[in-house]
Amino acid sequence: MNTLSALSTLLLQFAFFYPLTMAWMWMIGAVHYYWRFEKRLAGVQIPPILDHYPGVSLIVPMHNEGENARETIAQLMCQRYPTFEVIAVNDGSKDDTGAILDELSEQYPRLRVIHLATNQGKAMGLNTAALMAKYEFLICIDGDALLDEYAAAWFMQHFVHGPRLGAITGNPRIRNRSTLLGKLQVGEFSSIIGMIKRAQRTYGRIFTISGVVGAFRRAALHDVGYWSPEMLTEDIDISWKLQIAHWDIRYEPKACCWILMPETLKGLWKQRLRWAMGGVQVLIKYLPSLLFWRKRRMWAIYAEFLLSVAWAYIMGGVTLLWFLGLFMPLPQPLYIQTILPGWNGVVIGVTCLLQIGVALRLDSQYDEGMGKSYYWMVWYPLAYWLLNMLTTIWAVPKTLMRKRNSRAVWVSPDRGIQQTVQTPTPAAHEHYVSTKS
Repeated sequence: MNTLSALSTLLLQFAFFYPLTMAWMWMIGAVHYYWRFEKRLAGVQIPPILDHYPGVSLIVPMHNEGENARETIAQLMCQRYPTFEVIAVNDGSKDDTGAILDELSEQYPRLRVIHLATNQGKAMGLNTAALMAKYEFLICIDGDALLDEYAAAWFMQHFVHGPRLGAITGNPRIRNRSTLLGKLQVGEFSSIIGMIKRAQRTYGRIFTISGVVGAFRRAALHDVGYWSPEMLTEDIDISWKLQIAHWDIRYEPKACCWILMPETLKGLWKQRLRWAMGGVQVLIKYLPSLLFWRKRRMWAIYAEFLLSVAWAYIMGGVTLLWFLGLFMPLPQPLYIQTILPGWNGVVIGVTCLLQIGVALRLDSQYDEGMGKSYYWMVWYPLAYWLLNMLTTIWAVPKTLMRKRNSRAVWVSPDRGIQQTVQTPTPAAHEHYVSTKS
């Protein structure tokens, strides 16, 4: 009984201290990143002039994107960068995506269209475009995304001075904010995604390049074998492949990309479950590679994700024990009197709100009016932790039961209910060439 009591106490302490510790690590790392890399460029909208402007291929794989194709391609054509092409991959779409892209190719000489007869999955679309691209540097976005007019220039300022730089992750910003879920995700993308990427860059390794906006050196992709078609989250996988092969990855917060996110519980569940399953795939796939001393710089980020999975199962177990205790007697070490927040819940809640406040302050220069979202973030700790716990618990067995090496193909996601953010309207590309070249 004493052993069981000690183990129970240890697990409950882990459930409390793990999110508290990580929140402070993320805040400290993100603030350090800001003072080292961002502060000197705060408020700067136009990127620095480069010594030379290598050509860039903008790649956008699409599957059933008929409603978004025109807007996405038109925005890509407004890049303020001298030399670029756009490659759109129609990956077995069942709607009018292919016809729209063919029409747009007549309107925009820079646009090249690739048609795949059947749904091959995002990784295959990216691989096909990468092999057919004219240029060494690739910027990849999703089919519903709007890339900021200066994103290519912000990405390229890193590549021209970093020969071992394999990839850069950009800064995804939420477009649709018509529901509580949409508003919560505005804060989430700053407090979780943006803040963690800053912190991970400070501490050495980045868990994932954002699949919706990332830039790559093709030589690095060729070195690691490009994207893996069997991985549910090709963005996490390529991030690990590159870093295990000793290519560097950076974060560029000024390379913004405006995206649509789910605004229904069903759509959000499917998205986060896929993310969780992709993370579990990475845990399984890369464990043998990390057993070598030369891969030690990946150990910390691997351990952190492994601990997050353990935390989800511990919290799930605590919740289950509390529920069972309502109907049957349990041994005292296993009895959970309540799961309602006590003093420890208040500490975690206040810390989380502080984390969100710091994150919103860091990202406010890229997204006007973000402060309005803070009011809604009081619901975020409960909503996010509950969703994260449930999707992680279900992702582990679902991933283990998934057929090995089966192709990850497109499944059209929930794109939100209403777009309430004005679409960016950049000036003409020719103005950039005449004033910068």
